[in-house]
Amino acid sequence: MTLKCDLQYGKGDASYKLTRVGVRNVRKPVVIRREGLGSQLNNTLSCSIDIFVDLPAEQKGSHMSRNVEVLNEVVQESMVNPVTALEDFAADICRRLLVHHEYAQNAEVHISAEYYKPNKTPQGRDTFEIYTLLAGATIVRGGPLRKTIGVRAVGMTACPCAQQTVTEMLEYSGDMPVMSHNQRNVCTLEVEMPEDVGIEAEDLIDLVEASFSTPTFELLKRPDEGQVVINAHRNTKFVEDMVRGVLERFVAKYADLPDDVVVDVKSNSEESIHKHDAYAERYATLGELRMENQ
Repeated sequence: MTLKCDLQYGKGDASYKLTRVGVRNVRKPVVIRREGLGSQLNNTLSCSIDIFVDLPAEQKGSHMSRNVEVLNEVVQESMVNPVTALEDFAADICRRLLVHHEYAQNAEVHISAEYYKPNKTPQGRDTFEIYTLLAGATIVRGGPLRKTIGVRAVGMTACPCAQQTVTEMLEYSGDMPVMSHNQRNVCTLEVEMPEDVGIEAEDLIDLVEASFSTPTFELLKRPDEGQVVINAHRNTKFVEDMVRGVLERFVAKYADLPDDVVVDVKSNSEESIHKHDAYAERYATLGELRMENQ
């Protein structure tokens, strides 16, 4: 059946350009192929995907069904030919959006997915821990594509100020760290980069986890539980220390990346003795960070 009416191409009630029009929270499986243990391994990720294009002032509406059509195409192709990275998957969608939305000048895709990574507890017990992978891409018609890769991890910080206060109040002069109050820290690291640059998400997870007072774990038996607490109190951190620690490790690890790579680190500490959270963030180009670190 062919319908003659296409209201989207009509004129809107007011002539204002819209920056983003699209669909959010579309759930799809995406198959990723990674190299590992001498062979290629496929990993199916459950993803939540946001897809946007801009809308010119003279047009009433965007053809939103085209967004889902493009997504379905790329997802089906990933089942046959798995993609190598979520950010490349997002880049493919961006390019196809500009083909299907001939009136759009910009396309934008954001993806989040749950990811399980092998790990070990302090006492050496094997475990799988959960993280959030973040990916995306943006493109301007006729211009370069920029892609984003990121991770979100949950760890623990112990407050250095409270520890020092308790040490002085108890007049303690021993070698063992004394008590402090703790926070569950949620840290997000996102990296925006040119299309020809590649970064491994697992490396970003390692950077973030190394910056906590200690990583946390889904299951801990008593010796591991005690060791996590001891490790945290031997390595106290402010929320500001978290962000600076991630930045320092990132700059040191990625000496070969171009200066126009953009780094965004967000750290949110859920306080245990306050009713508020503590927060710190830094958004900067890698070139700016290098200048500050000289």
